[in-house]
Amino acid sequence: MGYDFNTIEKKWQRYWEENGTFNVDVSEEKEKFYCLEMFPYPSGALHMGHLRNYSIGDMLARFLRMKGYNVLHPMGFDAFGLPAENAAIKYGTHPNKWTWDNIEHMTKQLKSMGCSYDWRRRVETCNPDYYKWTQWLFLQFYKKGLAYKKKAPVNWCESCSTVLANEQVINDGHCWRCGTPVVKKNLEQWFLRITDYAQELLDSLDELKGWPERVKIMQRNWIGRSEGVRLSFKVSGKDIEIETFTTRIDTIFGVTFVALAVEHPLVEEIIKASPNGKEVEKFVKEHKAAPAETRGENAEKLGVDTGLRAINPVNGEEVPIWIANYILMEYGTGAIMGVPAHDQRDFEFARSYGIPVKVVINPKSGEKLDGKTMERAFEEDGIQVNSGPFDGMPTEEAKVKMAEWFEENGWGKREVNYRLRDWLISRQRYWGAPIPVVYCESCGIVPVPEDQLPVELPLDVKMKVGRNPLEDHHEWVNTKCPCCGRPAKRETDTMDTFICSSWYFLRFASPWTQEGPFRKEDVNYWMPVDQYIGGIEHACLHLIYARFFTKFLADLGLVNVREPFANLLTQGMVIKDGAKMSKSKGNVVDPDEIIRKYGADTARLFILFAAPPEKDLDWSDRGVEGSHRFLNRVWRLVEENLEELKKASTRRLRMDEIKEKAARDLKRKIHKTIEDVTRDIEVEKQFNTAVARLMELSNALGAFTPKDQDDWVIFREGVEVLLLCLSPVAPHISEELWSLLGNDKLVCETSWPEVDPSALVEEEVNVVLQINGKVRAQLVVPANLDKESLKKRVLEDPQVVKRLEGKEIVKVIVVPNKLVNVVVKN
Repeated sequence: MGYDFNTIEKKWQRYWEENGTFNVDVSEEKEKFYCLEMFPYPSGALHMGHLRNYSIGDMLARFLRMKGYNVLHPMGFDAFGLPAENAAIKYGTHPNKWTWDNIEHMTKQLKSMGCSYDWRRRVETCNPDYYKWTQWLFLQFYKKGLAYKKKAPVNWCESCSTVLANEQVINDGHCWRCGTPVVKKNLEQWFLRITDYAQELLDSLDELKGWPERVKIMQRNWIGRSEGVRLSFKVSGKDIEIETFTTRIDTIFGVTFVALAVEHPLVEEIIKASPNGKEVEKFVKEHKAAPAETRGENAEKLGVDTGLRAINPVNGEEVPIWIANYILMEYGTGAIMGVPAHDQRDFEFARSYGIPVKVVINPKSGEKLDGKTMERAFEEDGIQVNSGPFDGMPTEEAKVKMAEWFEENGWGKREVNYRLRDWLISRQRYWGAPIPVVYCESCGIVPVPEDQLPVELPLDVKMKVGRNPLEDHHEWVNTKCPCCGRPAKRETDTMDTFICSSWYFLRFASPWTQEGPFRKEDVNYWMPVDQYIGGIEHACLHLIYARFFTKFLADLGLVNVREPFANLLTQGMVIKDGAKMSKSKGNVVDPDEIIRKYGADTARLFILFAAPPEKDLDWSDRGVEGSHRFLNRVWRLVEENLEELKKASTRRLRMDEIKEKAARDLKRKIHKTIEDVTRDIEVEKQFNTAVARLMELSNALGAFTPKDQDDWVIFREGVEVLLLCLSPVAPHISEELWSLLGNDKLVCETSWPEVDPSALVEEEVNVVLQINGKVRAQLVVPANLDKESLKKRVLEDPQVVKRLEGKEIVKVIVVPNKLVNVVVKN
């Protein structure tokens, strides 16, 4: 029969599911390995990025199972979120139905890929059994003072009609989900105090030896630790102080203005006190509503003079107070001391508005800068000038001395600051986990008691464009206060979906338990995740949040690890025609179509073979066809020799038992393949080269013609090694051919093949011949000859004799198994 991939794949998928082949439980007898791919959002269908992610993870999980590990390989769905609401409005359905229909469809797709998941452990974050514990975790943060509500300027996406965390504002001020420019609003919102863990989040990056350096750099930059001085400028004639933070206290004598962000809490007071109040108010209103892309250091520097003056604490000088668009509340205190001579942003602003530029640091070269003629700020270290008692001091020394001086005089204090801000978790949307608090006129904010969880999301709502339907669900909103029993109202904001995905990897350890979010003993057996696989786009979102949650849970004594993911693999994108696949570009390839046409094994094989996992994969229809042809060749290799293969002994011949050179060469190729493929998968994570080596072994087997019983024994060994090593990549065809060979055990439950070291010993080697250091020939000689034997063999070779005719040999340099260099005189 031919290679009927459709029948074969369905057969084995059904067998694995019916027999629970990949179900796994805690076992102290085996070393555990937790292999996890980032779970998908149930958007409706898998795309090629999913297919690549899950092919990589499944290949690793299958390989490690064959290596003897107790492998946890689960799958679930990150099921809350805005797209479900948008789809519900667009298609006239309900987010709940849309989401669950998609979950079931995508589960079928994942099964059609042959993924070796323990499907008993599937979790869905929109399931009340799951989000009950998401709410429970919120309450633990609240009890510890790490969840709090405050009014603050927040990032607002008009299109999504909700706020965004700082990490969700990307590409110079756009919504991470829809790309709409983000604006600022002042709203009462819930936050998690992630900043309490900022230093540990930074320090423990050094422990993550199995993470790409690129991801660690991104997180270090996002957390953004800086050492400096916190100081205040008094407003002349007013009972107002403006607090700033600077990493450059050495420039304090160069301050020529103070500037605040438009959202700064003091702005309202300043507007009242300002002689230019109306002008200031107009500027603030205009720039508060401006998209974030028009703000910050890369935007045009715009401002308004308040007419008020600030007093420099070190010299009593009065400088103007401005409100400026390039000052952001997300950084420092939302107010800055403007030093145009030594900060490029301040320099550009000062030049736009005629603000003086005062030099307080000159270059070490001795050049004297002039603030009137400078073309850009001097931001490097140098020598202090115009800095009172610190004149002539190098910048590095001045920073330390001036910080001490500030503290001695009570003007400020040294402080460590972070770019990282507390995590804003409120979302003004329906399809999310309700925040488990109520508001009582008598008791204030009251957490829902744990025994009343989950606060279930009501399903009898009508979706509306730009409005959270929970606000209109009076039966749900109106409740009783758990403390006093009087009327109270539920919080209608739901939680950021990144809350749900910050602990799902822990739930997989014991998804059945109703006694807590997970069983401690299960989590402490399985955690940390040994290999995590997903996109680099989550470096400063999900990965930081998950690390924060794990550290908090460790502090509660619920888990024994402080880092969730020991090793991280960030796979590249799948691109076609030079661009990332997307519907808008019309270059999408449907995984279902590929699987229908060529089979899941072909799709998996191509994805793993076409590029190293961390690089972008360029989709190629010809490459897919080539992968399919290779699997057909493997099929024919077994099918055409099946009767002889079944009769051949499964005993492994030793090298010293094999007489014919061709058979010894094949044995060597078999074991060299085992060695190289094992290293490629286990150590190098270069799965494309592993596939290439299997193709080479297949070619070697196809070129070998067995002549006797021993040859068939070696041939069968080669075929079995090929199928064993191919099975993590193309599991269905491997399982079928393994069964046809008469093996009782499943190929996926058979041990990974072991290398016979004696089979790796080379019988012959290529030796380079050099004459006076120049390469003249390559000679095939027996391996491991001693120096004298190799010298004699080379000098007696006919082509060497001919080359040395008429030349006087001065000396011969011999490197065994590598080269012979003959030094001659003409």
